[in-house]
Amino acid sequence: MEQQQSGSPSPRSPSSQPYLSVSVTDPVKLGNGVQAYISYRVITKSNLPEYQGHEKIVIRRYSDFVWLRDRLFDKFKGVFIPPLPEKSAVEKFRFSAEFIEMRRQGLDIFVNRIASHQELQQSEDLRTFLQADEETMERLRSQETGIFKKKPADFMQIFKDVQSKVSDVVLGKEKPVEETNPEYEKLKHYIFELENHLAEAQKHAYRLVKRHREMGQSLSDFGKAAKLLGACEGEILGKAFSDLGNKSEALSIKLQKEAHQLLMNFEEPLKDYVRAVQSIKATITERANAFRHQCELAETMKLKEINLDKLMLTRSDKVGEAEHEYKELKAESEEATGRFETIVRLMNEEIVRFQEQKTLDMGIAFHEFAKGTGAFGK
Repeated sequence: MEQQQSGSPSPRSPSSQPYLSVSVTDPVKLGNGVQAYISYRVITKSNLPEYQGHEKIVIRRYSDFVWLRDRLFDKFKGVFIPPLPEKSAVEKFRFSAEFIEMRRQGLDIFVNRIASHQELQQSEDLRTFLQADEETMERLRSQETGIFKKKPADFMQIFKDVQSKVSDVVLGKEKPVEETNPEYEKLKHYIFELENHLAEAQKHAYRLVKRHREMGQSLSDFGKAAKLLGACEGEILGKAFSDLGNKSEALSIKLQKEAHQLLMNFEEPLKDYVRAVQSIKATITERANAFRHQCELAETMKLKEINLDKLMLTRSDKVGEAEHEYKELKAESEEATGRFETIVRLMNEEIVRFQEQKTLDMGIAFHEFAKGTGAFGK
């Protein structure tokens, strides 16, 4: 996914050409206890006619970014919606300076990916997110009717429907309808393999960062102990211990900085790509649902057609009603087929874009890793 270090022209370089750039800045903690949250200034610069002036500044919180992500996922089937940075569930890390900066950076990348995407940048929801006042955003969030807003009774019905379908499959009453396209199977295999490899690489990157930090802390502790020991000794030996302590503390600071650089430039990009692959898997699920839906409608259409033929042979007075139902179903089936074909077309375009950007971003991440470890080695 796009990183700020990429070689492509920066969206933050306004010119006579149409542009849209976004900056997520100035995180501020508001509220106390469980009600506390971080707000961000979102600065939009654009010369596009659908935006209000050349610069707009709004205040947003994490749940506003979630709202935008969910809206885009609902409306742009087949497009890989950029992932959001993770939300820490651990209270002591939630408001740490490092976590807040990582999230700010992640949110900045998230919204700029959308703003630079050929399809997503046309979204009315994006314009709302970048321009609406806080009261409007709060009202829009409260109006959401996604699965997590459903009532307990609705959840029970969803659970029963899923349970029923699973039972049918297990008992052999129903076989799941799946695509048999070899290229699609190849794509799914690639995505699942990529997720495993990225997760494994991220795990080792995490261990590397952790080891640097632990070593840095140990050197710091040793440096303090050596300086205290030096204070108890004579002039010559005391100076030697004091120098050793100072060098240990200096090395500790260097290690801690190196750990932070590894975290931001190596581990975080890997984690971001793990989340990106999960977003692609969500799109694959949507494609599978669209395929099954069109198959179900096609099967129902065949049954309706057989029934209509029978009614016409017997000159039944229900022929008119049956013809009307058949025409409606045919229109619905054609629409479902069109939706599925659109998802397939968009996914084919998206996977090419994803692979190109992944090659660029992973190259940058590994270059930063090599540069950082090389500098430390010196």
